[in-house]
Amino acid sequence: MIPQSTISQILETAVIEEVIGDFVELKKQGSSYRGLSPFTNEKTPSFYVIPQKGIFKDFSSGKGGSLITFLMELESMTYPEALRFLAKRYNIEIEEREQTPEELAARSEKESIAAVVAWAQKWFTEQLHETEAGQGIGLSYFAERGFRPEIIKRFLIGYSPDVWDAFSTAAVAAGYEPKWLVAAGLSRERDSGGLWDFFKGRVMFPIRDVTGRVIGFGGRTLKKEKDVAKYFNSPESPLYHKSDVLFGIHLAKPHITKEDRVLLVEGYTDVMALHQAGLENAVASSGTALTDGQIKIIRRFTKNVTVLFDGDAAGIRASLRGIDLLLAAGLKVKVLLFPDGDDPDSYSRKVSASELQRFVAEEAQDFVAFKAQALLADAGGDPLRRSEAVRSVVQSIAAIPDAIERSVYIQASAAQLSVGEDLLQGEVNKAVLKLAEERRKAEERAKRAASTVRTPQGRMSGLRPAASLPEPPPYTDAPPYTDAPPLPDAPPLPDAPPLPDEPPLPDAPPHPADAGWAIAPDGTIPGWTGPHAPPPPAEPGWMSDDGPEVAPVEPMATPGLLDVPRRYFLEKDLVRLLVNYGGHPVDVTVEGEEEPVTERHPFAEWVIHTLELEQIELQSSGFQRVIDFAVQCLDEHLIPEFSKLLQDPDPELQRVLADAMMVQHVVSQNWAIRHQIYPELEEDHLEKALMDAMHLLRLDNIQQRIKAISSELVALDQQPDTDAAVDELLAERIRLDREKSELAKYFGSTILPYE
Repeated sequence: MIPQSTISQILETAVIEEVIGDFVELKKQGSSYRGLSPFTNEKTPSFYVIPQKGIFKDFSSGKGGSLITFLMELESMTYPEALRFLAKRYNIEIEEREQTPEELAARSEKESIAAVVAWAQKWFTEQLHETEAGQGIGLSYFAERGFRPEIIKRFLIGYSPDVWDAFSTAAVAAGYEPKWLVAAGLSRERDSGGLWDFFKGRVMFPIRDVTGRVIGFGGRTLKKEKDVAKYFNSPESPLYHKSDVLFGIHLAKPHITKEDRVLLVEGYTDVMALHQAGLENAVASSGTALTDGQIKIIRRFTKNVTVLFDGDAAGIRASLRGIDLLLAAGLKVKVLLFPDGDDPDSYSRKVSASELQRFVAEEAQDFVAFKAQALLADAGGDPLRRSEAVRSVVQSIAAIPDAIERSVYIQASAAQLSVGEDLLQGEVNKAVLKLAEERRKAEERAKRAASTVRTPQGRMSGLRPAASLPEPPPYTDAPPYTDAPPLPDAPPLPDAPPLPDEPPLPDAPPHPADAGWAIAPDGTIPGWTGPHAPPPPAEPGWMSDDGPEVAPVEPMATPGLLDVPRRYFLEKDLVRLLVNYGGHPVDVTVEGEEEPVTERHPFAEWVIHTLELEQIELQSSGFQRVIDFAVQCLDEHLIPEFSKLLQDPDPELQRVLADAMMVQHVVSQNWAIRHQIYPELEEDHLEKALMDAMHLLRLDNIQQRIKAISSELVALDQQPDTDAAVDELLAERIRLDREKSELAKYFGSTILPYE
């Protein structure tokens, strides 16, 4: 089988717009990409890729889903074949074998460490806010540096008491085994037995992954002794890999997507200071040299990076070397140098938030030009040092993968460096060839290392060391909303450009007289035949070494809008509300002991409760699976993260999910910015939107039942002694008509929708 860790690595590494861009010419529009459909011969682009949601949607054919779905639809691949295709493209090794007992034990170890770290974060935070030492030492330190209480709480800052075993004793008393405290790097073992606290007497900065799960800590001492390390970070563990972490990424990612730029700094307090000043797209490399893993995280959200430097010359030279990695990854890099030796934290205390925002926006400059200027100034009139500066700039230009961009930089740098353009072009070409040769040799060394391992008996070819890739976080690792602060607002919807008002519909076969088809439990539509009908459901998946096999999806024409039963659109609208606004907090009035009380719940919980109260069942199997997923998450006290369903191998589920996640038309921000007109948005009226969707589904249920009653009455008319059955059906019909009248009052019309 393909290990789940490898599947997660493939799906996290693959860049959807890159891979689809190999098959479709995409043009960026806002935060999405647009192109001509690869499934139809359209002339007007109606194919969209939404990177931040990890989906595509083709309005011409109706197809949609994740990157895996795209490959299955377009190339007729199975789910495992699509995974292998992506693994090969991104040079990810797949070891298809059963998990060993050691690997199963390692998985258990990771889960145990995750539980310990999550508990530790809450304990440290309580120590900061609820103890005399925490308030007097920890909170006063942050107050002196100008941090507001809401910023301290947003970053879950904590405090480890200046007692040798305060944390360890509390953790053991809470039921956590000492070996997991040591494995997490929170405690150390004494030679004489017992534990001592690794972060004793430090303020604690929880380090979170992109999902918001705490995976490690950074601890800063508040002591002045020179022999005490200023910062300690958690050691490497199965849960925490410092080269794959950016501090603040969980909080910054929606703002990075919105701004289409990330601000990259070095320290924890630098990130906090920028967020406090309104620059919430800031993250930190946590004091480590920039790594490939950190760059991959950045690329998931933007290709534009601004690196913020303080005035320390040695620090600038060290950072210059790491920025070439950003250029090699195809990122567009700007740099910003703070004056007078300040860093983002110290400078933010000298100026207002608006002045800091202006400074960052206006003073950033292109990296290559900055590097040339800085190195030439440092070299002065020394010819040897100037030649070294030119070679260093050549290396940076050579790292840029795009040939056109390299050519533009060569022209600009030649004038800045006072070097002939032809000479500079030749040196860059040599450097490009050298880099390519180094990459080729590195790949060969990696292949040899993977195919040969040393053993006490000698060399054994053909054996590979077991992979130690991180497992994806289980759903239950996310913090339960019942223990969390008030629910955050949902991330902004992507700026999808408007589509043509009336796209041409494919030719559709004539309808039967009675077009009110229902969707069967297996997702098919009984009675729908012809060239536009979907294929029959596949046989149950068979088991292979890769797990459940999904049959290739044959390209097919998707029916026009008139071919799809109205019930599908009604259910789609309900699921769309659930998927896009599930995490929104809503105020719900419920019966109290003496009088009604207002409680705050996630919108997803309200949707599921209303479905159960109204006893409405969805007829589309794909939409019902989305509902089932939401119920499962809520039962575990988690807010549903519907993006997890995009890893499911079922293309039908991914299609309906993409339908629900994709928003065709978004209200332009120009109404507010330019015209001071503030139109009402759907998220401001979720109660009405939900009630509208529910009542339309009730109406459809009523109309379907009325049609069935009419058919049953016709059948009974041909049989003797059916008076009692006829009376019962007529009574039911009267009751249904009354319910329709009540719905008419709700909609304010005697002509009901879809009548």
